[in-house]
Amino acid sequence: MKATRTKQLSVSLENRPGQVARVCACLAERKINIVALSVIETSEQGILRLVVDKPDEAAKALKGCPMTVAKKEVLLVELPNKVGVMATVAEKLAAKGINITFVYGSTGKTRGITYVVLSASNLAAAKRILARM
Repeated sequence: MKATRTKQLSVSLENRPGQVARVCACLAERKINIVALSVIETSEQGILRLVVDKPDEAAKALKGCPMTVAKKEVLLVELPNKVGVMATVAEKLAAKGINITFVYGSTGKTRGITYVVLSASNLAAAKRILARM
């Protein structure tokens, strides 16, 4: 499986209508493509996690919008879109003592391919294990 190290952006948002639209519009104005996204919410605020095609440029743009942005290194993993594939990935990592701290999915341009954004206790080891699968 192909696993690429990339940066995820986490943006703090108020939990009210229009906040996700504001982030997406800020990126669209600068021709930055969103590859994957996830929102985690509480009653007061949300965290929008994004993987984009130009993370450094996106972080700068979002700070100028202005928004609070944090960067974190993650893996963007290309998986065949088949039953049980994510179970196999999770089992292989667990067998080597690697904890998945979060994961979320996205669709790909190629039919039959799914992408997951994965954070783990040891990204380098996770990447090596996934490359052998």
